[in-house]
Amino acid sequence: MPDQILIRGLQLSCRIGVPKEEREFRQTLRAHLTLTVVDFPDNDALAGTVDYAEVSERVRDLAGVGERLLIETLAQEIADLILNQFPVLKVRVELEKFILPETDWVGVAIEREAEKSDKI
Repeated sequence: MPDQILIRGLQLSCRIGVPKEEREFRQTLRAHLTLTVVDFPDNDALAGTVDYAEVSERVRDLAGVGERLLIETLAQEIADLILNQFPVLKVRVELEKFILPETDWVGVAIEREAEKSDKI
């Protein structure tokens, strides 16, 4: 199994939803991120791995800017951000939205891979 960094239950504040009324106020979404990396470092140094605090901060910043109709769009933007700004081979993004009555949540999950030449 490849080495992975897991971020679970990351709270995102954003304006999202198809009806305009839904985008008038910020909603909290929950994100689960799985980052596949080449290998964990042999030494105990942050420089050899991905800083999950920095990933979380950049994802929160991205989600907080502008507004979107679809959580699918936000999931793709998050995947692109992570693959383009961090040494990650593959990312899985799961988003949960708490909007539909009589459900715990609705959500999406996507996986994207970096270009082979980018990370090796």
